[in-house]
Amino acid sequence: MPNNPANVGPYQVGTGCPLLLIAGPCVIEDEATTLTLASHLREMTDSKPVQLVFKASFDKANRTSIDSYRGPGLAAGLEILLRVRDRLGIPVTTDIHEPHQAAPAAEVCELLQIPAFLARQTDLLVAAARTKRAVNVKKGQFLAPWDMQHVVGKLVAAGCRDVCVCERGTFFGYGRLVNDMRALPQLRELGVPVIFDATHSVQEPGGLGGKTGGNRKMVEPLARAAIAIGVDGLFLETHPDPESSPSDGPNMVPLNQLASLLDRLLRIRETVETLSC
Repeated sequence: MPNNPANVGPYQVGTGCPLLLIAGPCVIEDEATTLTLASHLREMTDSKPVQLVFKASFDKANRTSIDSYRGPGLAAGLEILLRVRDRLGIPVTTDIHEPHQAAPAAEVCELLQIPAFLARQTDLLVAAARTKRAVNVKKGQFLAPWDMQHVVGKLVAAGCRDVCVCERGTFFGYGRLVNDMRALPQLRELGVPVIFDATHSVQEPGGLGGKTGGNRKMVEPLARAAIAIGVDGLFLETHPDPESSPSDGPNMVPLNQLASLLDRLLRIRETVETLSC
């Protein structure tokens, strides 16, 4: 059986634990920008009852257009994440897309992330599990919540006990995602910590022609609903200037708005926990 709470680096995540916050930019742009953003996030969360994991991707392998920026690549990207981890003392995570990326990513990252489009890729899941790191799997936009039992089963069978599952919306026709909030308690029935991805949930795939669009105004309403229902973690992508971000700008939370958003969400969480006592 998987662990709940799950061990994610220095943290325990799950029932009765502080909120896990996975936050950062969509993609690594350069070392200076990444370190600056990570430093802001650490300062922002130091006084809040959250457990921060910094997230940034070394490669966005599923961009809409072949001309879109993908990132610095595996070696250079992991070097930058290593500097974030070591200089700032923040656990880090990144996406892996192919089995051979799991072992090198696990040398740097306390948490490995499986992208939603790859949630059923058995070889990728097994490679991630064999690193003995915690694994966060995004629920495929094409999967029902109960289908994730098979994803969890593959990871556990391959030796991973520290599994998190992440809801990030479901395809609703072309170019649109919706959130069925019933998925959150249904995912909890799998016995693993549940994370809600509030920024990818507002994506509009292909909405800008050669790029993915989104509606960041919907991030807070969805995050509020998820916190009120009860989740163990939030995934929020952020950037100092989302409009200049090379990936996922339309659904990112501006960095200067993130602290106040977290405060509002944490007040909801405190109220929910008080009512459930």
